[in-house]
Amino acid sequence: MTKSGREIMEIFEAFDLTGCAHSAAQLAGTDRKTVARYVALRDAGADPLAAERRPRSIDSFLAKVEELVDRSSGKIRADVVHRRLAAMGYPGSERTTRRAVAEAKARWQAGHRRSYRPWIPEPGMWLQWDRGEGPRIRGRRTQLFCCWLAWSRFRVVFPAWDQGLDGWCFSRNLTHSDNDQGRDVRL
Repeated sequence: MTKSGREIMEIFEAFDLTGCAHSAAQLAGTDRKTVARYVALRDAGADPLAAERRPRSIDSFLAKVEELVDRSSGKIRADVVHRRLAAMGYPGSERTTRRAVAEAKARWQAGHRRSYRPWIPEPGMWLQWDRGEGPRIRGRRTQLFCCWLAWSRFRVVFPAWDQGLDGWCFSRNLTHSDNDQGRDVRL
């Protein structure tokens, strides 16, 4: 039976007080072998609350499970792995195989996650723009076209009646000019 964290601390306190497993067991209300086991774990630097992993029937086949998961890029199904292991002489159940494959897939995915790097524009290099709804003028809706250079504190805002192509082209032409070297921004 596993002891709770509080019970283990009481065992440690009793052992530290008495220095003897037999006396500590009487103070903590437990067996001297239990006291000796927890004290040995503490002295070894192990976690007394960590559960000991019992050997499983699939342990000798875990390398093959890892290989199959890695070769399939984490896509292989557990029933396929079980059929291959059974052909190799694996005596265990399909449920054990499912658990081992799930653990192997989780380990594989942890090492192959996509990394996202933010886009950081260079100052003055990129023109950024947005549009949104502006105020109503005599009951008519307006759209605002706003543009700015990256890292610039200056904004340019052009009003337009709608989001049509003519309003977009007008706003774009006011901010861009075409020349031999590409597009320059006139802000």
